Amino acid sequence: MSFRGPAPLPEQLRAVRYLFTDIDDTLTTEGRLLPETYQALWDLRAAGIAVIPVTGGSAGWCEHIVRAWPVVAAIGESGALAMTLEDGQVAMAFWDGEVIQAERQARHLHAIEPLLGDFTLARDQRFRLADVAIDISGRSRQEVDALAGQLRALGARVAISSIHINTWMGSYDKQTMSERLLRQFDIAQDEIDDQTAFVGDSRNDAPMFGYFRNAFGVANILPVLDDIATKPRWISSRPAGLGFVDIARTMIAARNPAASD
Repeated sequence: MSFRGPAPLPEQLRAVRYLFTDIDDTLTTEGRLLPETYQALWDLRAAGIAVIPVTGGSAGWCEHIVRAWPVVAAIGESGALAMTLEDGQVAMAFWDGEVIQAERQARHLHAIEPLLGDFTLARDQRFRLADVAIDISGRSRQEVDALAGQLRALGARVAISSIHINTWMGSYDKQTMSERLLRQFDIAQDEIDDQTAFVGDSRNDAPMFGYFRNAFGVANILPVLDDIATKPRWISSRPAGLGFVDIARTMIAARNPAASD
């Protein structure tokens, strides 16, 4: 369970009750959820650490995740919505209301279509309820940043992950919806530093690295680390889902020292 640079001390993580985590290239490895990464989610739950995936992924993905994975909630579409499972039923809360955000999405999609050129929408766009996702697989950094600049010129919010440009109209992002969810879980402002943590891998995780004191990056964040103003406090030695496994084990050992004996 090694880290690049100093490792977290057990006392820094002992009180953590909620772990927020990105999904693509943080939980997943080359697009797949490895068995040991999925087991780490169950191990965290057994240790009393509730997991909340926070993703640019679609509402459709989030419904599956909150139903099938050992998580207490899922935040999707870069903070547009949050889902929880209550008595076997998925409860979905939008940042600004479903109708408002659907109308914004339709207008935004219409406005950006002339800018796309040979970029294509993400395959899961049909399952999105609030944002627009653009596939950037195989694109150069210059191409991606140029399109992102055009989107921002429209007044849109833009987040660039390892696989997509996510863009939307509205004041929310991953951080703001995470804050709202913590209030729903009755976590006071002065408890957040000690009782929460976050794991991410890309530029669109920057607001989360700035908000959570216990912020981790997996090793594949290194190529974009200089682009992130507030960097993660710790970075795992292994990338993606294997790095997440190491972080999970470190957190579990800190919460229950007997588990590491």
